[in-house]
Amino acid sequence: MARPMIKEAGMASLLLENPYYGYRKPRDQLRSSLKNVSDLFVMGGALILESTVLLRWLEREGYWPLGMTGISMGGYMASLAVTNWPKPIPLIPCLSWSTASSVFTTGVLSKAVNWTQLEKQYAINSRYEEEIIKLLEYCGADSFKMGPKLLTNVEEHFYDLSEDHKLSVSQYTRVDGGSDCGGARDGAEHLLSLGNSVGANFETLPAALSGYNTHGRKTDPAECCRPSLHKESISFMKGVMDECTHMANFSVPVDTSLIIVVQAKEDAYVPRTGVVSLQEIWPGCEVRYLKGGHISAYLFKQNIFRQAIYDAFDRFCVKYPDLH
Repeated sequence: MARPMIKEAGMASLLLENPYYGYRKPRDQLRSSLKNVSDLFVMGGALILESTVLLRWLEREGYWPLGMTGISMGGYMASLAVTNWPKPIPLIPCLSWSTASSVFTTGVLSKAVNWTQLEKQYAINSRYEEEIIKLLEYCGADSFKMGPKLLTNVEEHFYDLSEDHKLSVSQYTRVDGGSDCGGARDGAEHLLSLGNSVGANFETLPAALSGYNTHGRKTDPAECCRPSLHKESISFMKGVMDECTHMANFSVPVDTSLIIVVQAKEDAYVPRTGVVSLQEIWPGCEVRYLKGGHISAYLFKQNIFRQAIYDAFDRFCVKYPDLH
């Protein structure tokens, strides 16, 4: 993407590598498969902070106009960064949408989640049901209660994967508060506070404690095998993901007319069914749909991504010629 844009439009790029990717990947992490669900929240908080620092540095160095873009996870992270930027700025998220909940509960990547481990942790630790569920609320809608509506479209079997492709969740020990949709909030602080409230994974606890929950009560083995446990775990995952990643929980960008979203019509990695659209969250933004799925769009439609970038920058220059 960066090299063609130099040739086509004389547009330079600053490439920010996501935490947990490339050279920033932990040594014990396999490729891009995050070890803990909380890593995703820490990644988002770090990207908001780092993007803000880099944008301010570019401003001081005299670069203008500035914009944010990314593909797939990168598009989502670019969106997070712009929600925390106090000025109008072009935003072009490609192959990403409004929340990560559908990605990990109904999309292709849901098959790479270690549901067996998540179900075990959910059953053992009573705080999930007794405390955290009550905090999973955004914009007046209870995410946890919304979860079962999606389960009719979720396959029941996720257990035939190798350990190399599974993702596990850490044990929650404390959450400081719910979401606030009424006004601006510090997105990085929100994500990092939730991420830092996560403690050790159950696999790291002493074996003697494995049969007890956090309140010291012996866990009934039947609880780990109850028929509804899988559905409850999926619903809980959706609630946690919506609470921590839903764009409706972050500030609306200053000028949504500078946002051009590029989506694939047959994207199985980022399902849009049952999810609030970005057009509802960001009134005035444009959504462009291209034929194909997530992978084919990434491999063969990057020229469409670049055109959206050029169009968004042109809008900015026409609308804010003196904003420098």
